[in-house]
Amino acid sequence: MLTSQDCWPAFLEFIEEKCSAAEFENWIAPIKFIEATEDHVVLEVPNIFVQEYFLANFKKDLFSFFPFSAPNETSVQFVVVEPNRPKPTTPVFSHTESPQGGQDGELKLNPFYTFNDFIEGPANQFVKSAAMGVASRPGKSYNPLFIHGGVGLGKTHLLHAIGHYIKENQKKVKIQCITTEGFINDLIDNLRNKSMDKMKRYYRSLDVLLVDDIQFLQSRLNFEEEFCNTFESLINQNKQIVITSDKPPGQLKLSERMIARMEWGLVANVGIPDLETRVAILQHKAELRGLKVPHKVAFFIAEHIFNNVRQLEGALNRLSAYCRLMGMEVTEEIAEKTLGELMQHAPSKRISIENILKCVSSLYQVRISDLCGNARTKEIAFPRQVAMYLAKELINESLMKLASSFGGKTHSTLLHAWKKIAEQLEKDETLKRQIQIARRNLET
Repeated sequence: MLTSQDCWPAFLEFIEEKCSAAEFENWIAPIKFIEATEDHVVLEVPNIFVQEYFLANFKKDLFSFFPFSAPNETSVQFVVVEPNRPKPTTPVFSHTESPQGGQDGELKLNPFYTFNDFIEGPANQFVKSAAMGVASRPGKSYNPLFIHGGVGLGKTHLLHAIGHYIKENQKKVKIQCITTEGFINDLIDNLRNKSMDKMKRYYRSLDVLLVDDIQFLQSRLNFEEEFCNTFESLINQNKQIVITSDKPPGQLKLSERMIARMEWGLVANVGIPDLETRVAILQHKAELRGLKVPHKVAFFIAEHIFNNVRQLEGALNRLSAYCRLMGMEVTEEIAEKTLGELMQHAPSKRISIENILKCVSSLYQVRISDLCGNARTKEIAFPRQVAMYLAKELINESLMKLASSFGGKTHSTLLHAWKKIAEQLEKDETLKRQIQIARRNLET
């Protein structure tokens, strides 16, 4: 067992390995150990923000290092002591400086994240239109604009695209794009340097504030309060705010006051792109890299990597590097070999005849009643044969039972349909693609 004096250094060593260097430097290094007993430990912190961050993220780890008889809320006690620091010779912020630590004072935006490089599809058409509306008339369209969606779907891309558009078309507008982590770090630095007034003046003098990943503000009450005050100040001046998050406002663990303010304007979702949009994204990004990806290969990749755009781009980078290093052309076989470990398989679910009939009906624009009827026209008979083929392939039932679901057809009729479609698949690429789309829709 470690003594109380040894527990703190051991705890620090553990935490330093667990968190990033920046996190350790900002949140752990300023804390000093004062004393420890069997009931509690006393720590010295430079401010209340460090105290709350420590309790929210490392309290359980601390309990595992100190042998408290009965760990509880009073087991960790804090003494808040503002450290003596030399006053900065220059202000932390001026009206031309970037609060993200950019000493050149320039707005930092990803040059590839523009509206022109954003591929539009059904899942993101609405949110892109909203973003362009805000960029065209900041403070007058949707304010605030809250963009939410999963990882790698284009939230940050749209945020930076708004910044680029305003910067290019409205030179006099004062704009800043910052991550939530960057805002928190600014707040800490200015607390340490006793320059909070300068920070408040900087943020509240902006015309447009773009904030990425607001979910990192969760469970940080003091930081949230300062952000909320900044938010209200800008909104009351009709200044534009755009926020991104991985969840809609109502699902964030933030105060009701903060959630209500974020729902004031427009909440827009970025969805997972459909197959055709993923293909367009792949081909656009391949073109930017000077890589020729055949349409067939692009479809193959997009069908197997479907969670987000970032994974698609990573797959394309790997494929591009492999083909260039090996001096090979991009083919479906090489894509499968190179990207095998990245390929995704949708979780299987129970597929029914009803599912197949609905899917084929939608795919070929025919009525379900026709698929189960006796019409022999090509426009009806062929989709019916496709449905029968899928039924035999995907449902583990007797041919007689499957055939009876198609308006009382015989098992020999179903078997004939299956053989005909199976033979045609070997030479008809269009049919092959249609069957693949139907399978994907049924399995997802």
